[in-house]
Amino acid sequence: MKLSRYIIFCLTLIILFPFSANAQNNKGKEKKREKPGGVQLDFFGDTIKRKDTIKFVPSGLNKEQELCRVIGAKYPVPVINYEPVKPPKFWITGVLDEIGFSQVSLTNWAAGGSGSLALNAYVNAMANYEKGKMYWENRMQMEYGFVKSFDLGYRKSGDKIRLESKWGYQAYRKLYFSAAVNFLSQFSPGFEYNSQNVGKKVSKFLAPAYLTFGIGMDYKPGAGKIFSLNISPVTASVVIVNADSLIRVKYGNDYDKLFKWELGAQLKATLQKELLKDFKVATQLTFFSDYMGKLQNIKVNWDVQLDYAFNKYLKASFRTNMIYDDNILIANKIGHECPRLQFKEVFSLNFSYTIGSFKK
Repeated sequence: MKLSRYIIFCLTLIILFPFSANAQNNKGKEKKREKPGGVQLDFFGDTIKRKDTIKFVPSGLNKEQELCRVIGAKYPVPVINYEPVKPPKFWITGVLDEIGFSQVSLTNWAAGGSGSLALNAYVNAMANYEKGKMYWENRMQMEYGFVKSFDLGYRKSGDKIRLESKWGYQAYRKLYFSAAVNFLSQFSPGFEYNSQNVGKKVSKFLAPAYLTFGIGMDYKPGAGKIFSLNISPVTASVVIVNADSLIRVKYGNDYDKLFKWELGAQLKATLQKELLKDFKVATQLTFFSDYMGKLQNIKVNWDVQLDYAFNKYLKASFRTNMIYDDNILIANKIGHECPRLQFKEVFSLNFSYTIGSFKK
């Protein structure tokens, strides 16, 4: 009996001893943490394995809040760099200026020839607006060139004023409702010369001039809108010839009429593309058929420009212009007048300079 009591007493001690040891340890830790002026903490984590003593200072925070503040103070505060927000830019403007010059002087030149002075200038300016589904494109092209021969006198080599404006509103994806206005004329009088070097005036400012207004659809499939196909089934056109009766008849107007009104359909395709590095092409092809005249007599106007940039300021340009208009009468060598295909080609080395967002 005594032996059984002894065994029970020993088992009781064995069971109760760990709980008492833990209690003593916890009591010791609590006393250790309650040291005046601070708290002893153990941090165990993936990157932090150290013991720090945190001293509480009077700040109006309780111990838990102060503990969070002290722990947070041990890590750097992330710095956010705010970039200023640029306001949206709806207008894009730019100007391209080109000028080419050449001069030839001959003195006692046995092989013969004639001295000359030549100048060719070209300006291409644009101002485009785009916001949401709406766009408004504006372009002005001006060209003037001459050759001054010391033997034959002054000859005009290039003369053009072209103003274009097109408004569009997105109808479905790449299709836009559009309205376009175009104006085409020249600066100075032009002359035809016979074999005796006698000139006859055949054109001047507003003689002729072409003003058109069309309503239709615009198709822009390419990124950056480098290609555009405009179809205007309702296009009003007026041919202005502010000159005498002979010049008016030459461009299809009645001899006593300053204006000739036309109503028809117009198709215009434009393309701007970089074929190779520093080598670009720009072309515009226009067809017009007059409902009030002969529908099969389609007017054609095709411009092509090839540019190669040697550097920022020096560029080689090759420009062509092909026109066919059944109303324009051109005389041949024997003086017979009839509609003919017109073609002009200009090759030049130019000093080129851009302003604004114009891309060469």
